[in-house]
Amino acid sequence: MNKPRPCGCKGCRTCLICEKNYGITSKNVDLEKENSYVYCPHCDKAWPGWDPDEYKKHPKHDGEPLEYPGVHVKLEFLTPEEEHKLMEGIDRRPWSPSQSGRRKQNMGPKCNFKKNKIREGAFDGFPKFSKFVQDKFGETPILKDFTTIEQCFLEYSPERGASIDPHIDDCWIWGERIVTVNLLSDSVLTMTYNRKSNYYNLDHVGTYPSVLDPTRECYRIKPYKPETNYPIVRIPMPNRSLLVLYNSARYDWEHQVLREDVRERRVCIAYREFTPPYLQNGVKHDEGEKILIKAQQYWD
Repeated sequence: MNKPRPCGCKGCRTCLICEKNYGITSKNVDLEKENSYVYCPHCDKAWPGWDPDEYKKHPKHDGEPLEYPGVHVKLEFLTPEEEHKLMEGIDRRPWSPSQSGRRKQNMGPKCNFKKNKIREGAFDGFPKFSKFVQDKFGETPILKDFTTIEQCFLEYSPERGASIDPHIDDCWIWGERIVTVNLLSDSVLTMTYNRKSNYYNLDHVGTYPSVLDPTRECYRIKPYKPETNYPIVRIPMPNRSLLVLYNSARYDWEHQVLREDVRERRVCIAYREFTPPYLQNGVKHDEGEKILIKAQQYWD
């Protein structure tokens, strides 16, 4: 069914609701679990395994580790009290249906990813109850100069079979750091090597200066080798943790949330920044300036 359904799904995207109501068969992708690793936020390495709780064995890991650059996980980024405050504010606002069983609340500019055009739309900043989270970014060195221009609340529910398909966040407009704050329950991000180099506006990336490493002129996408059996890397997202993807994990690997990994209600907050052309001294700063000003506003 290519038409949007009441549940929010369309095209090949499905959830438990439309699968039942329309007799749609879900698109199952078989992953090679025997060639998988679990990232450990304590030692910054990935170790053989599938269960995201493998990281709790630290430092007594099994097997040989895999270097996996471009991941930063800060455990207990929020306190239980801060999480409660956030969820009270989030659940007072209306949810909109999204694809694959998710619900969402989007705050950010309107983007046309096919035409590479952006406009303010109805964007007028962010809810004041969530401001303290962006303020806390300053306590994390990798985010010290991060300027949020999109903030989204995303709800994953096991009752709807919520998930998100493998993807790379668009590289024309969203910058080098992809930030997620996880609420209510533990989950895991499953990383698979990207073999679609002509997707996601990845061709723009080689023209950008690096935000995190000023000594590097630009980031080059690594060409994949068809004969290589790339592993699966599982990144734990414990409750109240902060996750930042950057560098290779941001650009060379697709990330997804599997239906099987949503066992309780989960809400995440996704934060995005501009690419360098839209920032100060960038060639498109005039287009980005109004949105950057709006992004400094908070409302009740």
